[in-house]
Parts: sequence; structure tokens; C-alpha cells
Amino acid sequence: MAIDRKLRTALFAVAGICFMSGLGWASVPLYRLFCQATGLNGTTQRGLTAPGAVNRQIRIDFDTNVAPHMPWKFAPEHPSETVDIGGRDLAFFTATNTSNHPITGTATYNVTPAQAGKYFTKIQCFCFTQQTLKPGETARMPVIFFVDPKILADPDANDVQTITLSYTFYPVDSTKAKS
Repeated sequence: MAIDRKLRTALFAVAGICFMSGLGWASVPLYRLFCQATGLNGTTQRGLTAPGAVNRQIRIDFDTNVAPHMPWKFAPEHPSETVDIGGRDLAFFTATNTSNHPITGTATYNVTPAQAGKYFTKIQCFCFTQQTLKPGETARMPVIFFVDPKILADPDANDVQTITLSYTFYPVDSTKAKS
């Protein structure tokens, strides 16, 4: 009888470990899906077309950063733009590899204020793929986006007058990228 009890306890422990490991493994993709669906923490949306401009404008500020020890210069061509809500717009960023060897980077992004994230939609963005720059190479990278007119009907976001789109480039670990 004591063996059955020990065996049952061991099985529950193993099942608990497996469940928690699975939950830990799935938490990042589940969190990403949740943030994309809700715009939580300034997560932008992805779209195919803009709905069409309404008679209202909003200012978009662009913020750029690179990870420490990443030898890139990264900046928007224009630090801010005033765009029509609902209208498709295009912004360009430039990145320059200042090192003497090729570097692959990937950009993370967010939008502030956070309540505007679910209304900021990207149609095309350099941040959707990794970017590789040769030594001294400069790349001009576009972002096609729009601000959904639904922002005007949201009581938490309809008074937002400026949205900041922020990017940070990080180096891609080439050993992980190849496996």
C-alpha cells in the first residue's frame, strides 16, 4: 500500500513537471498572440490594406535604438510625420553597419501610448524579417502603416494626439540562426 502511494505521488510530480514545462514553453507564443489581438503593451497590428482616410490627422514620432555593443547607426529619415487617420503612410529608416564584418540584426518594436497599439497597423515592415548588412553598408528600410479610424471611437484612445513608434535593433546570434 505504501508503494502505491509513493508511485502515485511520483506520477503526480512527473505530470506536474511536464505540465509546467509545457506551459512555460507555450507562454511566449501565447503571450505574443494575446498582445497582437488586444494591442497590449503597445503591440501593433498587421494588416493588408488601409481602410481609407478620415478628416482627422495624428502625429507619429519615430524612436530608434540599437542594442549595446551592436555597431550599427539606426535612425528615421524624418523624426516625426503628421498623417491622416485611416490613410496609408510610408516612413523610411536607415541603418549603417559601422563594423568591419557582416552583422545580422532583428528589430523589435512597440507603440506608445499603449492604448494606441491596437489601432496602429503595419502593412509592410523591415521588422518582420532579419536584416543583414555588410561592413560599411547602409540600408534604407520602409515601413508602410496606418492608424485605424476606430481609434476615434475608443474613449481610452480617442484623445491621443501623438503616437510614438519605437524600434530597437538587436544582433541575431548566428549560431542559433543556423540551427
